[in-house]
Amino acid sequence: MSVAEQRAGVDLTNLDQPLSPESGATKRDLVDYLDAVADRILPVLRDRPLTVLRVLRGRAPFMQKNVPTYTPDWVRTVSIWAEASHREIHYALCNDRRTLLWLANQRAVEYHPALGLAGDVYRPTHLILDLDPPTGDDFAAVVAVARLVRQALADSGLAGAVKTSGSRGLHVFVPIDGSAPVDDVAAATRALAARAAALDPSIATTAFIVSDREGKVFVDATRAGGATVAAAYSPRLRPGTPVSFPLDWSDLDRVSPSDFTVHTAVDALAGRDPWAEAMPDPQRLPDELIAHGRTIPVARVAAMHEGKRRARARRDRGE
Repeated sequence: MSVAEQRAGVDLTNLDQPLSPESGATKRDLVDYLDAVADRILPVLRDRPLTVLRVLRGRAPFMQKNVPTYTPDWVRTVSIWAEASHREIHYALCNDRRTLLWLANQRAVEYHPALGLAGDVYRPTHLILDLDPPTGDDFAAVVAVARLVRQALADSGLAGAVKTSGSRGLHVFVPIDGSAPVDDVAAATRALAARAAALDPSIATTAFIVSDREGKVFVDATRAGGATVAAAYSPRLRPGTPVSFPLDWSDLDRVSPSDFTVHTAVDALAGRDPWAEAMPDPQRLPDELIAHGRTIPVARVAAMHEGKRRARARRDRGE
């Protein structure tokens, strides 16, 4: 292992190695980019249990929640009980530049913070709608549905900020005031997704089962509870190493997700922090929105029951 340089007390090694065959970027590109946007990405990571996507040489990329045993003692962590695996998970808290650089040196390419803070991880600070296109080259359709989401928010007295997902779609973040527990936030998310899709059901759908989407943009309302979402400014392990980039609503027609990569995003920022600038003040979720959402089945549960129903129907037909 060769130490190429040191920043903030972190030894940076093997900087000239590519992140992946399709990345078009080296580890140095990753480190340089994250260091350049540290003052922008750290506020959206701070005090949030962090899951990262790492890509190590000779191994398939993997999501990492538990910090490795060799993690330096100066990296802050938080322990959270995971009911699914019946164990404590020790998450990193990326609160400073030194920790960010250490993670980058560990080839952590993607940064997926929890929606709640470490002190109460199941009380989300944002309501999130994830817009997923039917095909990779249909970003115009995603933009059209994002505008439906914005209208549905406005109709409910709410406002949000929008960013590229760093993949094919868009994320809409709605900051909330912390008064609503996670189940109420999840219900409000379902209601907003349904209202957005109802504004133009020819292009938008809330169908969780892919085969039921009929080529429409999926308005994903499942990003609540223990879910994570790629942070604003996070790189993504995709061809060209794009980043999740904040946008003005008025710019949606003029951009493509591929415009923003670890090579181009810093220049595109032009010294600004558009995510901080665009984010509205925290808002209270309307009671009627939550009540509406409670009448809508949880997507994953509904999909599971529908899958079982279809399987029974196929058996009854002898298929």
